[in-house]
Amino acid sequence: MCHFFTPALKRLRLLISSTIIEDILGLRKTGMGIVAFFYFDFKDTRKQAAQGALFSILSQLAAQSDVYSNILSELYSAHDSGSKQPSEDSLKECLNKMLELPEQGPIFIVFDALDECPDSTGTPSPRECALDLVEWLVKLRHPHVHVCVTSRPEVDIEAVIETLAPQTVSLHDEGGQMEDIKNYIHFFINSNKCTRKWRKEDKELVIDTLSQRADGM
Repeated sequence: MCHFFTPALKRLRLLISSTIIEDILGLRKTGMGIVAFFYFDFKDTRKQAAQGALFSILSQLAAQSDVYSNILSELYSAHDSGSKQPSEDSLKECLNKMLELPEQGPIFIVFDALDECPDSTGTPSPRECALDLVEWLVKLRHPHVHVCVTSRPEVDIEAVIETLAPQTVSLHDEGGQMEDIKNYIHFFINSNKCTRKWRKEDKELVIDTLSQRADGM
């Protein structure tokens, strides 16, 4: 029965994050901004590293601008047409070249589910590297660049983000948020062909347990 828990919470989390991303993507569709986003995924090691986030963001920006594409091509050529792996510093330098170009419209960079980046042993951990990337990006202070980070309220993440973010929104503190979560889980339990046959008492236990474990997220 436990294997139903993670998909339910995962879908709930994706629903919330997707709403944020869809609103931002709407700006790109109307030509009012350029958007790049990266989702940290604890199941995919390629989506847990700061370097992977940089590659993804650079590629997305280059796909939306000929000028950005030329800058990325320069990086590619400088590393023997991709036969050599660029360092993280080289990737950051490339990204900064894109972002510092004059007379640009708004650019939105989203780091989704940062808490799924592992806080494992080692110095630095993948999560520390990801937080360093966010901090570096914010401290560039390009006025047209907007950075959004979504995460569960992990202590180490909050300690860094709260010093950087001019505005934060805590979803689990919003009025009615827990009720929305319970309604979603109730819908999931009663619509899934495996769980809708459970006894009423079992359903209620699962709904209450998952709602508490969701911690408002």
